[in-house]
Amino acid sequence: MPPHRIRDTTKPFSTAGPPIEVMSTYTATVTVRLKHGVLDPEAETTKHALERLGFELEGLRSTDRFEIDLEAESEAAAGERASEMADRLLANPTIHDYDVEISTRQ
Repeated sequence: MPPHRIRDTTKPFSTAGPPIEVMSTYTATVTVRLKHGVLDPEAETTKHALERLGFELEGLRSTDRFEIDLEAESEAAAGERASEMADRLLANPTIHDYDVEISTRQ
């Protein structure tokens, strides 16, 4: 049977090894809208309803807004991840434009 080993508590633990990445929590707000010139029947219907209620307006566009909570190494990294999500799923590049805003979560 091997002898038991007792750690010498007078010596600190070794800190050798790769640095630990510190992650922060961000909220990415992705706003997806139809490109100019693409028909927007939802907005047209809403615009006509508002005009019937007596509101005067030049135009109206509908948008989809997604708020994504995520962890990332930096604000730039969070923006890149949110943009990739928009490119791959949230927006159709043929008919949509999108904006990404990043804020730090408290």
